Amino acid sequence: MRLIKETNYRGLLLTSVFSMLVMGLVASGPALAASASEIDHKVTDVLKRLYDTTPGSKILGDKAKGILVFPKIVKAGFLIGGHMGDGALLKQGKTVAYYRSIAASFGLQAGLQAFDYVLMFMDDASLEYMDKSRGWELGTGTSLVVLDKGVAGSLSSTTLRKGVYAFIFDQKGVMAGIGLEGTNIIKITPAP
Repeated sequence: MRLIKETNYRGLLLTSVFSMLVMGLVASGPALAASASEIDHKVTDVLKRLYDTTPGSKILGDKAKGILVFPKIVKAGFLIGGHMGDGALLKQGKTVAYYRSIAASFGLQAGLQAFDYVLMFMDDASLEYMDKSRGWELGTGTSLVVLDKGVAGSLSSTTLRKGVYAFIFDQKGVMAGIGLEGTNIIKITPAP
């Protein structure tokens, strides 16, 4: 009986310490933030990689009113987790604003993972909704569709005209499950 109690206390202690570390990383976002030039460089690389590896994504990107690119989002968790990363909004191939993607979660989860994701805004209304929102939560206010390589390969310029389309790719590390639910996107001003 004593061994069970010690094991439970150790597990609870380890879970608490790990959770505090994860949440500390998420909360210290400004201290870990990349500069605007670093973000721009990473955004260019990620968008090129998406176009090179996912058929149909270039067609969609050419028709998009805006493209929000988040390179190297880091997700970590053990029961309590979170993810964070900085990205840039492109209009006609040029950076017009910078954003932070941040989320916290609670539940059965364990691991550490990095991934990239790209949001393509297909109509002005969806782009305006994000611009006017202070802390837009993905999945609210405008339609969001997550595309995989199979679906993206069958896209045409007439297939998709409204809403926001997401590509999640280049996952590295081990984490049970990946998704964008509960993700908040907030505008930031990084150092030059």
